[in-house]
Amino acid sequence: MSTTKTLALWVAYGTNGVVGSIRHDDEGYTVVMAGSDAATGTYPNLASAKGALHSHMSPGSAWPMFREH
Repeated sequence: MSTTKTLALWVAYGTNGVVGSIRHDDEGYTVVMAGSDAATGTYPNLASAKGALHSHMSPGSAWPMFREH
């Protein structure tokens, strides 16, 4: 049995509310878009995860505000 401990969680807010989240655990930084059950990917650092989350937003979207929870 494998257990994963979440070390940190960031929630991304766009102009209309929550657009996604980034979870940091032993595997890396995992991006999940709002309304999705599946992760879009796991990245080696927070900067690349933030960029990936933004790239999955609607074209022309402003950079979201990230808040650590």
